[in-house]
Amino acid sequence: MNKPLRRVSVFCLVLVLALLGWATWLQAARAGDYMDDPHNPRVAIGKYAAPLGNILVGGEPVTGSAATSSTLKYKRTYKDGPLYAPVTGFTSQIFGSNQLESLYGGLLDGSDSRLQSPADAVLHRRAKAGDVATTIDAKVQRAGYRALGDKKGAAVALDPATGRILGMVSTPSYDPGKFAGSGSADQRAWKAMSQDGDQPHVNRALRQALPPGSTFKLVVAAAALENGLYSSVDEPTDSPDPYTLPHTRTTLTNENAAAPCKNATLRTALRYSCNTVFAKIAADLGQDKVAAQAEKFGFNDGKVDVPVRAAKSVYPRDMDSAQTALSGIGQFNDQATPLQMAMVASALANGGELKNPRLVDKITDGGGNTVQRYGPKTYGSGKAVSAHTAEQLRSAMRTVVDKGTGSNAKIGGLTVGGKTGTAQHGVDNSGTPYAWFVSYAENGAGQRVAVAVMVEDGHAARNEVSGNGLAAPVARAMMKAALS
Repeated sequence: MNKPLRRVSVFCLVLVLALLGWATWLQAARAGDYMDDPHNPRVAIGKYAAPLGNILVGGEPVTGSAATSSTLKYKRTYKDGPLYAPVTGFTSQIFGSNQLESLYGGLLDGSDSRLQSPADAVLHRRAKAGDVATTIDAKVQRAGYRALGDKKGAAVALDPATGRILGMVSTPSYDPGKFAGSGSADQRAWKAMSQDGDQPHVNRALRQALPPGSTFKLVVAAAALENGLYSSVDEPTDSPDPYTLPHTRTTLTNENAAAPCKNATLRTALRYSCNTVFAKIAADLGQDKVAAQAEKFGFNDGKVDVPVRAAKSVYPRDMDSAQTALSGIGQFNDQATPLQMAMVASALANGGELKNPRLVDKITDGGGNTVQRYGPKTYGSGKAVSAHTAEQLRSAMRTVVDKGTGSNAKIGGLTVGGKTGTAQHGVDNSGTPYAWFVSYAENGAGQRVAVAVMVEDGHAARNEVSGNGLAAPVARAMMKAALS
């Protein structure tokens, strides 16, 4: 073979080897990337080639699938879409998915390897889709949704003993079924939702952290008892009225000037929501001790997954003494989600032990067999507070409902405790305040439920906004539904 021909042969051989190497690399190393690429039409075709699995509430599906006339043979449908949207999230042929629909997407479309039988694996076929069983109680969910009505807000109900989320409501809501397909009507529905100034797509129960106002006083009271600043909720505090913020000439007063807040006990201070008492306690303890207590309840944790990740609730650091005092009444830069404040109430209702909040009980395969079950887990390294502190604060919370600012949460036949909150916001506190209510209830059989409600905009005049007036009735409805 002459030299030029030999060179051409070698060059061709190198090209063939390079092509084989490239093909092998694509098949072995990049196949997964291409399969997961949302721009690959085969991914969507495969996902919607058969009915999707369902998300269940009380064993009954709140999702479904409907046949279409397009290449994507099935699309997602929703039963009571606006009611359960904060739980399910959405799956859209155009706009993707979120929340449980996204986190369990592989299970719900049959692509999860745990669903495959040996025959499925050999034949490279998609398994029958599985289901996701939630912890939601339909009665509690519906009660909260109806009670919030046209208010902008959110509510979370927890089973303190297990951490199961019994209700998770966010209003205004949206209907995920309106943009589940790929038509022009779906695109218009998505655009309308996305441009809505009330942001119905935001899950306010998990993803919106706002100033918790006076509901944060429960955390400060817990810190005072846990650190031995006061021995019980009935010991008088060292609290002037008005209170001058440390190293300033600014005086802090109470909403009710006639309230007996001077040197009040913690019970009385919670009953009348005395700003002066809790601001001074926070300043006396210092930000580190208050922060340590807040973090035992879940504050400053950016990885609270239910399994949908919640926004981080924040107790700030690097404050001076005056700012620390203001943080003690749930102002300054304090931020909390409704889920976070429900966790506070849940820990107190459960003897001080906080369970991880969870939205899913189990996932099953296409035959109904359990793939994975989720049980109770204790949050953090131990108890959020001692059993003694929890009992003391439950007692004080009962006083708030029986004789104080939380009277609208009373339920005949149930033991109810709570704490109201009205959080200021806006430049110079010019915005309409947020109304909060945090509570727990217990029936005669010892079953308990913990609830937190936030009303961001109740269509009420500024001077009519209160946790008792706007938020407590929502909590009452959810607690009654959970325990009746």
